[in-house]
Amino acid sequence: MGGRNGSSQKTNRARVQAASGSRIASYADDTATLYQSLWKFRSQMHDVRDPGAVLRGALRLGLELFDASNGCLAVIGSGRDVAGISLSLPQTADWDSALLGGVLRGYPISVPRELMFCRLRRRGRMWGSLVLRSRAGGFSWSERKAFSLFGDVVNELMSRIDADRVRDVRAQVDRKLLEQARPSHLFYKLLHGIRSLTEYDHSAALLLFDPGDNSLEIVAEQITVQKVKSQNVGLKLPVTPELQQVLLKYPALGFDRRDGLWTEWTSTCDLELAELLDYNPQAHSDCSPLAENSIVCAPLHTRNGLLGVLKVATVHPGSLGQYETDLLSQFLPQAAVALQNLRKTEQLEQQVLIAERKNAMADLARGVAHDVNNALGATLPLVQQLLDDLNEGCLSVETAREDLQAMERSLQLCRRVFGGMLSFARNSRRNRSEVRLHQAVDGALAVYRRGLQVQGIDLQVDVPPGLPPLSAVHADLEQLVLNLVGNSRDAMASGGTLSIRASRVPRGVELTVSDTGCGIASEDLRRIQEPFFTTRSSGTGLGLAICRAIVVQMQGQLAIESRLGHGTTVRVLLPYPEGT
Repeated sequence: MGGRNGSSQKTNRARVQAASGSRIASYADDTATLYQSLWKFRSQMHDVRDPGAVLRGALRLGLELFDASNGCLAVIGSGRDVAGISLSLPQTADWDSALLGGVLRGYPISVPRELMFCRLRRRGRMWGSLVLRSRAGGFSWSERKAFSLFGDVVNELMSRIDADRVRDVRAQVDRKLLEQARPSHLFYKLLHGIRSLTEYDHSAALLLFDPGDNSLEIVAEQITVQKVKSQNVGLKLPVTPELQQVLLKYPALGFDRRDGLWTEWTSTCDLELAELLDYNPQAHSDCSPLAENSIVCAPLHTRNGLLGVLKVATVHPGSLGQYETDLLSQFLPQAAVALQNLRKTEQLEQQVLIAERKNAMADLARGVAHDVNNALGATLPLVQQLLDDLNEGCLSVETAREDLQAMERSLQLCRRVFGGMLSFARNSRRNRSEVRLHQAVDGALAVYRRGLQVQGIDLQVDVPPGLPPLSAVHADLEQLVLNLVGNSRDAMASGGTLSIRASRVPRGVELTVSDTGCGIASEDLRRIQEPFFTTRSSGTGLGLAICRAIVVQMQGQLAIESRLGHGTTVRVLLPYPEGT
């Protein structure tokens, strides 16, 4: 409190206590003083955005008006019976956390007369209490009634702060939408915002409905219970036609797990969804500290049907309720736009990928035409010579053997080149499967190896075949290698060394493609992964952009190091499937 305001309150307290020997009677009779103090407090805190500042101010005001010896803010968490002391004035005051927790839980506990409670509600449920301890004797009924008014004012101020925070988070997400941020960035901005508003203690996720295989795919998940990166992104959950109807029918669904069994509290009478969304493999029992025991999910609809689901989960049953369902409903429009953007982005990237593959095929055809023509050109004279020798009856077995071996080598070269091109061109299967990295590298090099030799490029390959398989689209992984090798080849017009290596790392495999070529200028290195940016006059500017898109789809990472005149190194981290 300010000096003049604090002095006025002390004067009021002294005046009232002088007129009556009892603080209790004075505040029961002089309600104007109490209302005036609370009105000033509410006015001072009207523009405060920090909940802690409001609670500290309320506690100090209570200590002054009721002449209490000390006070505290006791907070009761989900699933706990012992209160946490978030604030104590003075800090050295001693409090019985178990007693305060029992009072907040409504347990039949004998409360000491020297304690007085002002219960606080937040997010639709009992949240905590301001507690005062009298200097002597105890507080009267009149004082307790007067102190309860504090709760009304504090709850009003806290509700306003929470509402302002919801508007702020929605505005931040809207700005991300206007900035046309990548869908994944927008997803996690949305989940982080919900986390700041609900303080969920397990996880939140966004799932996209795939009508092609009737499944919900986890496209983003934020886990707080373990503070680890989610391993569930990309996981698909099959959705039955009956469950689809449930998701289309209800605006929000809520479930709690007690004694190992799911129950619902939103009158949906359908527990299949709770069992479907209980997908974390770490725990499937309410006894585990990692289990999800309370779930709220909000389906997202469009005119075309089901789009996805927004989900929030907590560790303790009963810790989610109407506040959370109402909150999620406020973010459904942004979540729907984010998921629609994801679909459009994936479709656009797929179209660009197909276009780039066609361009790459044309480039490959031009690149290998000379090698194939030379191979066939060397074979034709040998065939003609064999025929002449056979017709003239002077065929030498040894000479014929040497000629046939030379022909075989030329034809094997053509076979490898055309086989690699055909493998690259087959792009009908878009489903992920187990792919061996060394096979993708071999397929790419079948196209490029001969041309690299002719160009004077020393090729060094160390990709162990024993590396565990990756979860990927084989053609995409092969194109990733083709693009990186092609870039290195173009950077070494006068020859050099190209190194392709792979090794196992804690979270997956690291693929490294290095060259001793011309390198990239520092000002260009910042933009090199942007679509349509290229440093080559004949380039499309899509090669590295496609590489980045492929790596992102695999939940991996791509980094480029380069020095002008010294060469370039590209490092790609590709994660293993869960459980590898």
